[in-house]
Amino acid sequence: MVKVQLNDVEKRYGPTVALAPTNLSVTEGEFLTLLGPSGSGKTTLLNIVSGMTEPTGGEVWIDGVDVTNVPSAKRGLGMVFQSYALMPHMTIFQNIAFPLQIRGLPREEIRRKVEDVLELVQLPHVAGRKPKELSGGQQQRIALARCIVYDPSIILMDEPLGALDKKLREQMQLEIKRLQVQLGITMLYVTHDQEEAMTMSDRIILMNNGSAEQIGTPNELYFQPNSSFVADFIGQSNLLDATVAGEDRVRLVNGEIITVRHDAPLSHGQSVKVLLRPEVLHLREIDAGGNRLDATIRGSVISGSTVKHFLELDGGTSVLVEELSNGTNAAPAPGDRVTISWSVGQARVLPA
Repeated sequence: MVKVQLNDVEKRYGPTVALAPTNLSVTEGEFLTLLGPSGSGKTTLLNIVSGMTEPTGGEVWIDGVDVTNVPSAKRGLGMVFQSYALMPHMTIFQNIAFPLQIRGLPREEIRRKVEDVLELVQLPHVAGRKPKELSGGQQQRIALARCIVYDPSIILMDEPLGALDKKLREQMQLEIKRLQVQLGITMLYVTHDQEEAMTMSDRIILMNNGSAEQIGTPNELYFQPNSSFVADFIGQSNLLDATVAGEDRVRLVNGEIITVRHDAPLSHGQSVKVLLRPEVLHLREIDAGGNRLDATIRGSVISGSTVKHFLELDGGTSVLVEELSNGTNAAPAPGDRVTISWSVGQARVLPA
């Protein structure tokens, strides 16, 4: 069942396009992340769904109803913000109970719902405390509990983990996903953090300059990017300039010819980009169908469980190779000559 449907939704501020015409369907129970750099249009899109921003054109449908002109408060949505928006003078119980009180629910039903949701977020022991007595992670879970308690149709979250440190942010990613799956609720989530999006999402809509660059699963965006922007934004990438030299073959700027895979038809002489993820490259020759290039080591860095090698191809192009570290890797020295190789299917052609 389609939970949210956007039909040619756009937002302009005079001549400035904040959001180009966008079509999007979100299914019931889906975790969809709006991902992109600052100013890409992701928060504008979320605010149009919430009703906080009026679109310049297009339609917003929720649960099969056109809500384009329906006020935000009447859309049945829940919102969670980075700032938590907890009321400091109230206890945690009172904070969570507040949206139920303004809806006029009986006192006993409010008590039961608040206690149930505190159990759900695994914080029943903090009911009598004030927000300032809780950690950042606990406050975020309470903000989510306050949202869940009145059974919203959809939960919208705008950079909710931005104020947390890395370790706590990773813990909260798992916690939010656990709750979303357990409740089966539809969630639209805004972030600029691609690791966060890859960890939590069923699908990702990657925004760029007000447009949806690509919509797909995390695996689709990582392994099948449709542009250099997507390839570079999701994970680490090596993007090599090349021209089409024949069927399944391209010529790099240094004159080397390599075999590639591609989805769209290619024309001889066409300028393209070749995507090689750092982890598919090897500092040794493998049975790669002729895909090997000579390079010079410029430096190596041990980063926990991986070793990153920074290379320069003949011709001056920089390339990153990432390998697993077993603690005994003898890293090549700067200036060493090496051969890098990869399997044919791991070199992907993208538009230039």
